[in-house]
Parts: sequence; C-alpha cells; structure tokens
Amino acid sequence: MLDGYEMYDLTQPWSQDTPAWPTYDNPKVWYEKSLDTEKVNGQKIEFMNHTGTHLDGEKHFVASGRDIEQVGLDELVGDAVVADISDKVGDYDVYTSEMIEDVCDVQKGDILFIHTGYQEYAWHKENANPDRFFSKHPGPNQEFADWCKEMEINYLLLDCGSADHPMNTIIRDIRPDLASEAEDALGVDDLDEIFPPEGYQLMHNELFPEGIIHVENAQVPEELLNERVQIGTFPWRFRGGESSVCRCVAFK
Repeated sequence: MLDGYEMYDLTQPWSQDTPAWPTYDNPKVWYEKSLDTEKVNGQKIEFMNHTGTHLDGEKHFVASGRDIEQVGLDELVGDAVVADISDKVGDYDVYTSEMIEDVCDVQKGDILFIHTGYQEYAWHKENANPDRFFSKHPGPNQEFADWCKEMEINYLLLDCGSADHPMNTIIRDIRPDLASEAEDALGVDDLDEIFPPEGYQLMHNELFPEGIIHVENAQVPEELLNERVQIGTFPWRFRGGESSVCRCVAFK
C-alpha cells in the first residue's frame, strides 16, 4: 500500500505514567473487567486531553474555533519539514525564524516539526527530566508567531511540553524560582521585556484564530532531522473536542 515509503512514529508512548501538562491531572488507568473474574479484560481510562502526544485544537483557546472533528485529514496529512535547532538552543532560549530557515527549506503551507532536542527529557527517556521538558525548554516570541502567519504554516509539531515558551505560560506564575532563573539566563530584569502580557501564550492565542494549530510532546528520529517528508497526524474524530491525543507518523 505504501511501496517506496518508510514510516516513522513521531509519538510518545502513552500510559498511566505519562505526565499531563503542569496543573492538569495525570491519567488514571484501571480494569473494570478482568480475566480472572469475568473472563475478559476491560480497561477504563480517565485523563486530560493534554497528556502525551496530542493535537491542540482551535477550540482549546478560541470559543468559536473549530473542534477536532472539523479539522480534515487533508489538512492533517501533507508536506512537511523537520527543523533541527537542537545545537542552537538550550534552557530558556528564544528561537527565531532565522534559526529554522538556517537549517532547512521551509515552504509556504508546510507542516513544520521543530526539533529542540528536549524530547530527550521526556518521561519515558533515560534522561527524563520533567523540569527541563515542561518548564525550561526553548520557545518563541512575537517574531516567530508573525513568521508562522506569513509562511501560512499548516500546523506545527514540537518535541517539548508546549509550543509556547514556558515563561509565556502559567509556569511563570506557579514556578517563581524558575522565572528568576530564566531572567538571569535571558539577561533581563523583567520577563515582560520579552514576553509582554498582551502576547500571553501567543502560539495559542494568536495562531489558533488563523487556523495554525499544533502538536505538543512529539518526538522525531535522528535520520529525519532537516529532511523534507510527509507527516500525518491522526487524532480522534472528536466532535466538540478542544484537543485530542493523537498518533503522528512521518512518511519518507
């Protein structure tokens, strides 16, 4: 069926140990039916949408935005490029459109995977570090959001906890120790200099109304870095869904 193509899974494994976004409840998985008593296994799952690899939908931040069912497969499967900026960024760094264009050929309308390298700190990795994965990863500011709109990016995938810089999310408020650390790392007295209140979570608040959504907590193999591929993201056909867990696949 896919002669000439190789498939690569871009998805984190999912289990009751997969951490949700900070401040969200972690998943619970249990057996409502079991082989020892009822001769059948049946599991019940309770979790937040924003657990593991997931597609943030417009409705997550925009009341009038499309739900997950309304995002068609023709939008979710298409031409993509994987931008490896892992050697350009570290804790709290701000990445730019120039960094992306330096390493790969981004074309208008592309699906864009941004590889920061922070997938190595995800929960299931040998170097698992939730502080770095969720709260210290690099992220963008206004310049990058404007570039995404100019390039008419189809959607984004990130190998870290959020498409927004952690200091432009609730993490800045709930972790003042890290906010102070970030100010030192970025050389500012006040993070408002880089992330003003009017641009709060701009990758969500500014891009979702433009139809530019994103996948968070993805991962990508080394052999695809800076390559052009096709990517497909497959969420639930979730009517009314503001977001959804998903399976992401690269085809080369």
